[in-house]
Amino acid sequence: MPKPKKRGSNHQRGAGGQPRNVQPFSDEDASIETMSHCSGFSDPASFTEDGPEVDEEATQEDLEYKLKGFIDLTLDKSAKTRQAALESLKSAFSSKILYEFIMERRMTLTDSIERCIKKGKSDEQCAAAGLACLLCVQMGSGIESEEIFKTLGPVLKKIVCDGTASIQARQAELYSTMECLENIFIKAYQRDRDTNGVSSTHNTVLHVSALLAWTLLLTICPMNEVKKKIEMHLHKLPSLLSCDDLNMRIAAGETLALLFELARETDADFFYEDMDLLTEKLRALATDGNKHRAKVDKRKQRSVFRDVLRAVEERDFPTEMVKFGPERMYIDCWVKKQTYETFKEILGSGMQYHLQSNDFLRNVFELGPPVMLDAATLKTMKISRFERHLYNSAAFKARTKARSKCRDKRADVGEFF
Repeated sequence: MPKPKKRGSNHQRGAGGQPRNVQPFSDEDASIETMSHCSGFSDPASFTEDGPEVDEEATQEDLEYKLKGFIDLTLDKSAKTRQAALESLKSAFSSKILYEFIMERRMTLTDSIERCIKKGKSDEQCAAAGLACLLCVQMGSGIESEEIFKTLGPVLKKIVCDGTASIQARQAELYSTMECLENIFIKAYQRDRDTNGVSSTHNTVLHVSALLAWTLLLTICPMNEVKKKIEMHLHKLPSLLSCDDLNMRIAAGETLALLFELARETDADFFYEDMDLLTEKLRALATDGNKHRAKVDKRKQRSVFRDVLRAVEERDFPTEMVKFGPERMYIDCWVKKQTYETFKEILGSGMQYHLQSNDFLRNVFELGPPVMLDAATLKTMKISRFERHLYNSAAFKARTKARSKCRDKRADVGEFF
């Protein structure tokens, strides 16, 4: 259906019913409206089977114009407007490959994120931290991502370690150092003896996030460091299996499975002294019929701990297959599963697109260079119009990068503002 030409009268008024001038990228309503437009890039439903093919170059120009506006809005006086702009940027970064655009503005974006984290409240800090993750995913594993981390790392670490900061802000971004994360989640080992009056429920959420982030970082540590961490935590983690919080029990179980996997890779004769006691705990969780637990929670717990028990007891992993377009990726170990789940949480519905087109992600999962298929081949394949659009977008990105190599490098505009 065609869009109506007029908006409701309430749209022209600000808070308290006061009239205000509505200009592109200068008010909250405009940013929210355009945010939904950006979100559409990652929504398969937005690509119907009928209609003309999308003009990729025109679409890219239109998107970049809107993104420039969102970047400007991150400096707005209104916290609500800044947060909407951050969410819009997150939506676009998760659903499109924007390497060239971001490269030119990485310093500006980094400064905006840092400002929002330092001055914003809980929700704004969470949105800014999420955008920082996506920024690094877009830039890949080069020196640019290192520069971003060096700038934002100390700010994020300060929030993580700040006991007075909000729980939501502290759990939003925990990718700092292993020591910092350990100092957070080891407090869960002694939670039952905590008598300082801190809310255990809120702290548990933070402990879970810290444990999962720590586990992810462990997967890329050198083997000698892995051995140290296994010796330090393998005998303590089983205590978390008795936690009242379902997410903590699951996080502890999956971390144990991953630690056993790494331990056996480093030492084929690895032996765990308390194996009988541990497997008994895992089997109890895998068959839990506690009437006081919700049915959904019991199903989820049993499903997870059946796999954890198999990993610990039988050294087995239930292989999963992930489909994206004509390609397939097999998740055949706990390390790969942990990495995949982390990126999936960051990218959301844009995960498939990034698996197809993002050089960094394809390198992480050893998928090789992006597969470029011509229009004729795409038509013969039984894939949806949305998937064809993804490959067309990837081809457009490749052409853009090839052309950019022939141009002189332009200065980063963020360095002059």
